[in-house]
Amino acid sequence: MRVLVVEDEKRLAAGLKTGLEAEGFATDVALNGPDGLWMARENPYDAIVLDIMLPGLNGFEICSSLRREGRWTPILMLTAKDGDLDEAEALDLGADDYLTKPFSHVVLVARLRALLRRGAPERPTILEAGDLGLDPGSRKVSRGATEVELTARETSLLEFLLRRKGDVVSKRQILEHVWDDDFMGDPNIVEVYIGHLRNKLDRPFGKASIETVRGAGYRLEADGT
Repeated sequence: MRVLVVEDEKRLAAGLKTGLEAEGFATDVALNGPDGLWMARENPYDAIVLDIMLPGLNGFEICSSLRREGRWTPILMLTAKDGDLDEAEALDLGADDYLTKPFSHVVLVARLRALLRRGAPERPTILEAGDLGLDPGSRKVSRGATEVELTARETSLLEFLLRRKGDVVSKRQILEHVWDDDFMGDPNIVEVYIGHLRNKLDRPFGKASIETVRGAGYRLEADGT
């Protein structure tokens, strides 16, 4: 199996290369972001070990670029200690797993082998229904070529509907996932926010993608129309 390590700390990169090769992995090393991205594009790697803090391009940018280009090589991201936000952003951008520094070499190899067993099925990072799209990482929403500004709550509601496109979801399900289990306000708030989405994403574009299913809830049409 061929692995790319993108890590700018030379001693760590050399140690990773030596350790992975001892485990039977053919290992290439890039010491900066631009070289790492170029090598990932040019070679058929089975997995990529990718640090976040890199000169030239950071790991987030590399991961995002590869996924936008439809390159689904499994990525194990190396994050800083106590880097909860880094871990969340890495997964949102399409990384398959993460490991917090400092880490055990044994754990790194085990994580890599787990990724290789799963392979690299296509996992689009953009949620889409027809020409309606949401990038969970950047939280950007678009209808065709037009970017649409949504509030944080509107974006969360749209994400919930997109992840269940074609299915009917109840008002209670929406409240539990987009608000929380302890929400004590007026449940009609869901209707208000559905109205906001229709006013921003459907009516200006001549669409009717969010359907009210009487007595059951709402459904986002799978084709976004």
